[in-house]
Amino acid sequence: MLKKLLKVKFNISTVRERILPILKLMDTGDPPLNYPAKIARMLGMSRPHLHYYIKKMVRAGLITRKRIRWPAMYVVTPKGKRFLTSCNVLEPGYLFRLHKCGFKYPVLGGARVPVDWRRVPKACGHWVALIGREAGVKVEKTTRHVIVWCESISGRDPDELLLTAKSMADRVAASLVAKYGFRFGEGKLVKKPHIGVYDPVAELVSKRLEISDDVGKIDRSEGVGEIDWYTAKAAKDYLLMPGRVETVEKNLASLEVQVAELVKVLKEALSPREAPSRQFKDRTYIS
Repeated sequence: MLKKLLKVKFNISTVRERILPILKLMDTGDPPLNYPAKIARMLGMSRPHLHYYIKKMVRAGLITRKRIRWPAMYVVTPKGKRFLTSCNVLEPGYLFRLHKCGFKYPVLGGARVPVDWRRVPKACGHWVALIGREAGVKVEKTTRHVIVWCESISGRDPDELLLTAKSMADRVAASLVAKYGFRFGEGKLVKKPHIGVYDPVAELVSKRLEISDDVGKIDRSEGVGEIDWYTAKAAKDYLLMPGRVETVEKNLASLEVQVAELVKVLKEALSPREAPSRQFKDRTYIS
């Protein structure tokens, strides 16, 4: 009996913008991220939209379902890993990646229900942080604030990513209020969220070292080299830089032509001219 060969077709934009980010999230991390619901939140996709691509990748043999019962879990197959390696020139599938983004909410009233905070020593070692998890994200309790650390999300506009992250943090804060009885003030952005932009030079440099200053840093925190900018404006300006440089070059070329014409006119105006000869009645000439 002949087996029918099913071919699953993807266009290049779908591979770049959808397939590679999903595969990369499933293949990286310790342990790898293989819960579709969390992947959908991180990529800003709806669950039905994500499951549409998951079904196509299962048919193509790129991933396989690891767990039959709910919740579903998927792992990248050897074929999927080879596909990831062969598509390195196409990745990543995003323009901006927002991570290390948190919002702090001033605590106006304590919890009426005890919260099971986990005591975690901070990097300096002199004090501990109270860490918990709510709605799948990390929540940190300080003496005066509760900080909600949002998941990494990707998209095409850093301002929209910040609005999405704020909406996610507000939902987590509302969950804490409903569950434990907290009273919070308005949440504000914690300083220096990281807005990653993929860059081929950063890909090369970050294999050897990390570079950091007051406006951004170069690293490979997600497995690819990228520049992390600390403001949305800096991230946008970086991507707009090639177009602005091209505009400056065109303006300089036009200015060069105008300057050349101006120099020519000035030379003609300043060069000495011979007075024309005049004839008098006695037929003598003077010049």
